[in-house]
Amino acid sequence: MKTESAIYSAVLLDHFRRPRNVGLIENATNVGIAGAPEDGDVIQLSMVIKRKVIVEAKAQVLGCPVAIAVGSVLTEIITGMDVGEIATIKNETISQALGGIPARKFKCSLLAERVIKAALE
Repeated sequence: MKTESAIYSAVLLDHFRRPRNVGLIENATNVGIAGAPEDGDVIQLSMVIKRKVIVEAKAQVLGCPVAIAVGSVLTEIITGMDVGEIATIKNETISQALGGIPARKFKCSLLAERVIKAALE
């Protein structure tokens, strides 16, 4: 059996073990949710947007190590970005930022795209 370090990159493991920006923002201007508990992975993204810039982002994640890492790195990537820019973030952006995601966990990176879209609607 492969160990975690043989399956996941060091960056992904770091975001899983020490996730950043965890939780919900009480006075968020935008909130979105993606995924389904019955599928095992859910990300809720809350953001504070001022003058079309994301000044704060937090994610609350229910799911596997990859989903947790995706929520963590997503908040780091989008903080400071223009609203128009975050709409262009794709799952490949997330995967690259995490040093790659195993093919069987590809759906977790798609949650990032979906939660951004949900939060902006």
